[in-house]
Amino acid sequence: MITSQQGVDHIKSFESCQLKAYLCPANVWTIGYGHTGGVKSGDQISLMQAERYLKADLVRVEQDIQKIVRVPLTQGQFDALVSFAFNCGTRALSTSTLLRKLNQRDYGGSAEEFSRWVHADGKRLGGLERRRRLEKRMFES
Repeated sequence: MITSQQGVDHIKSFESCQLKAYLCPANVWTIGYGHTGGVKSGDQISLMQAERYLKADLVRVEQDIQKIVRVPLTQGQFDALVSFAFNCGTRALSTSTLLRKLNQRDYGGSAEEFSRWVHADGKRLGGLERRRRLEKRMFES
């Protein structure tokens, strides 16, 4: 599976596009649409590079999800997991109760787990609460 255009648009709406490196709420250097690999203070990119980073990051996340999910997914479920893993990391997803429940075919229980992932650097963030609500809706669609 690959992320649908709706899923990509969802990720873009939450990540926004920053052409200059910045520290995200989790205190990680970030650029473009949430790209973190090798980013350091002072980095700048073009919009075209931001799009390339996004595509490459999505491919990596999609491949990781296909390796760790062992049950059938709808497009909405896949898109929600990609958005979640894009934001939290596939490592976090791979060790989560969300994934454990999903792989046990407890789709409803898995959907409820999204709401637990609303903290960054120990702080509850409204933006993450909103993102997780939308990911849950996408997952349940």
